[in-house]
Amino acid sequence: MGTVRNRPPLITSEAVLFLAWRDMRFARGRFALITGVVLLMTLLIGLLSGLTGGLAQQNISAVRALDGERVVLAAETFDESELTDAQVEAWNDSDLVENVREVGILRFTIDAPEADSGSTEAAGADETGTSAPGISAAMFGGAADSPARDGQVALSPQAAEDLGVGDADQVSVLGIDLAVDVLAEDRWYAHTPVAYVTMSDWQEMQTRLGRDDVAATALTLDVSDNASEAGDASVDDQLEALAEESSTTVNSNLSSLLAIASFRSEIGSLLMMVGMLFGISALVVGAFFTVWTMQRTGDVAVLKALGASTPSLMRDALGQSLAVLIAGVGGGILLTAALGLAVSGVVPFVVAWYTTLLPAVLLIALGLVGAAFALRSVTQADPLTALGSAR
Repeated sequence: MGTVRNRPPLITSEAVLFLAWRDMRFARGRFALITGVVLLMTLLIGLLSGLTGGLAQQNISAVRALDGERVVLAAETFDESELTDAQVEAWNDSDLVENVREVGILRFTIDAPEADSGSTEAAGADETGTSAPGISAAMFGGAADSPARDGQVALSPQAAEDLGVGDADQVSVLGIDLAVDVLAEDRWYAHTPVAYVTMSDWQEMQTRLGRDDVAATALTLDVSDNASEAGDASVDDQLEALAEESSTTVNSNLSSLLAIASFRSEIGSLLMMVGMLFGISALVVGAFFTVWTMQRTGDVAVLKALGASTPSLMRDALGQSLAVLIAGVGGGILLTAALGLAVSGVVPFVVAWYTTLLPAVLLIALGLVGAAFALRSVTQADPLTALGSAR
């Protein structure tokens, strides 16, 4: 009596894929619910990421715009740093560094121009003929964007708008009259609009505040091409040794951002919230797919009884999950970008790859991880379940 060998399965991988798409079209309500949840969670994470990026920009954009590979400070934060002439000279005399630039940072009030009592058309004047109030600004002296001549100030557009001034208008700081030049883009330091002046004007402001001993707030510099490793000491070790000798600190431009007190306090809590939302998203998506897969246990058992392989059924489940994630995450990111562009002029919000595409990729990856944990119902489904239900 002959035996049957290598009987082909009654259902192929292509048929499993076909049935998966049929399932998605048939159970539209279920798929729409899961897709909607993914979309809303993506929207929440996208909006929080954009807001985090916007708040970060209002803290660090002026410091990020500084020239130089390294930043030298006399204290842990920019606000506390007060470099002396001796400390500046120690770095200027070192062969390890080049292009040393003194940078001063001072937060003070910029006064709007006085309105002409006989005219209400003077810059900064309102309908009553009184001058517009002054604004608090971060005065950066000696930076790359600082004016070439004394007696001038380069204002961020936001600061110029708040003061009601434009190019060639006059403002004053501590009694020093300055001609305005409006920058092309906003610069911020610790949520304060930035105004750039020459180092001489900045030092004059310090003198009027009784701080003659302060040479600068920070130094920006590059590592010299002639710098070489001496013995076992690397260039970084030599820079650290020089910083210790001069009672200063030296960090990369990126690391120096943590010396902005407001940025350091904000970014940690905001990133923690974003991270928690990513974790919650993975759990929620995993829970949805677990329930969904458990409801299909009978169908999966029938497919196995017909000869469908476990790998093809796993690809089927993950393919459905990926389709839902792409639809939900894609819709959420599009809404995030649209809302972000709409409110960017009112609230600090950044629409960029790291606030849209990066969260989208992470959400899809975490969603697939969550869906993978739901595959136990697929791998453990018993074909005898289908045969038993038919008796």
